[in-house]
Amino acid sequence: MTQEPAKALVTGAARGIGAAIAFALARDGFDVLVTDTLAEDADAVVREIRSRGHRASFARLDVTDPTEWERVLAAAGTLQVLVNNAGISGRGRSIEEETLEGWNRIITVNQTSVWLGMKAAAPYLRTSGRGSIVNISSIMGIVGSADASIAYQASKGAVRLMTKQAAMQLAESRIRVNSVHPGYVETPMTAVKEDWSSIIAKTPMGRLGRPEEIAEAVSFLAGDKSSFITGAEVCVDGGWTSQ
Repeated sequence: MTQEPAKALVTGAARGIGAAIAFALARDGFDVLVTDTLAEDADAVVREIRSRGHRASFARLDVTDPTEWERVLAAAGTLQVLVNNAGISGRGRSIEEETLEGWNRIITVNQTSVWLGMKAAAPYLRTSGRGSIVNISSIMGIVGSADASIAYQASKGAVRLMTKQAAMQLAESRIRVNSVHPGYVETPMTAVKEDWSSIIAKTPMGRLGRPEEIAEAVSFLAGDKSSFITGAEVCVDGGWTSQ
């Protein structure tokens, strides 16, 4: 009897890093549930994965809505891997420039959604007997930056520590929880900034990262090859945080 492939849910998977993660997990044998609010783009990701001979499906998910988390997970039925990737940038607003509305939006999308996802998915991951959660943070969750948004840095720093706390609490249930911290990566989100020369000059490896390089780290943490790794933070940043 053929065993069904493990199911992995990826949020914000319609574009950029999220789409690359979905491709990598599908390639590595997971049945990927591509979730996003951008249905057309997400459908294109699913079609591409299927064209490569792998398994994938789409579900619309607003990661800030707990009822949608429950709906999507109930429909999925089983889950072995959760990748909390969905997020938004802060457009470089300083402490004084940030508004309460802007702050709340970024914290809700980048931070609260990660908690909602872990909370909703935990019972399903526990049932699987070998669950893995990978939370996408950022190098801005580890180091400061004069150019970054105060709300964005706060949200990504919170994801880093939420990951460690969840790892401690869920270890007894054989659920591993780790965070990945991308550096500056070429994505639609970063495309709004045209001149990356100063960033590249400050990056030890002398270039921007690629979404596929983030995806490889995520796929490693999702699979059994990382079975004794939990509560870890993996920087995929070309050496940025080593300085």
